[in-house]
Order: sequence, then structure tokens, then C-alpha cells
Amino acid sequence: MKKIALLLVFVTTLFSCNLDNDERENYNFSVLPVESYTLPENFKLGETYTIKLKYQKPTSCHLFQGIYYDKELNTRTIAIQSAVNANQVCSTEVPAVSEVAFNFLVTATGSYIFKFYKGKGADGKDLFEDVEINVVP
Repeated sequence: MKKIALLLVFVTTLFSCNLDNDERENYNFSVLPVESYTLPENFKLGETYTIKLKYQKPTSCHLFQGIYYDKELNTRTIAIQSAVNANQVCSTEVPAVSEVAFNFLVTATGSYIFKFYKGKGADGKDLFEDVEINVVP
């Protein structure tokens, strides 16, 4: 009797799930340029600095998903990650400039190079603005 009841619950559960849901959210992901940034003139080893980034959302449908942050040796590549719900109707008004920040811990001597993503050029290649910050004693 227990086996029949368990089988009945399993079959009911299996057929009650609708995997073909046309109303599910469909997101597209993109990388947005950094419009401006705030950096100190120099870094001190072992100190933590707040780096502020300003960016423009292209539409009201763009949602902030995080900061793209890639490090390779002393180079840091930075951009804004965004998501857009493809099923949503967007406003034609361009949203206000947004600001985010992250903390950066200085762990090496020498200098750091920050490459801020600025969008795509006429040739379709990614453009970056490079800034070098020296680590002072």
C-alpha cells in the first residue's frame, strides 16, 4: 500500500510540473563602459582604497549585475556588468548616471595599471582608458 501511495505522489508531482513556461524571464547580459572613475594619486602598500565608478545605463531595463574585474599581474581590467529582461518594455528616457564603488587592497609594490572599459571603437574593437598608479612607501 505504501508503494502505491508513493508511486501516486511521484506521478502526480511529475505531471504537475510545467517545464514549458512561456512567461519565464529571458535575460540578455552585456558589459557597459565606465564613464568616469575616482582614483587616488598614489597607493600605499597594505592600504585599502575605495574606487568609485560612474556609468550610464542605456535604458530603464538595464539592471546592475556587478563589476567586471579581471586581474593579471599588476593590471586590473574594469567594466560594468548589466542584465536586461528581454520580455520587459523599456522607457525611452535615458536613466540618470549611476555610481558604484569597490574596495581595492594594495598588495604589491611598484605600480598598478587600471584599464577602464570605454566601449567599442568604430572598428568594433574594445576601447580602454589606462591609468597607472604608483605604490609609494
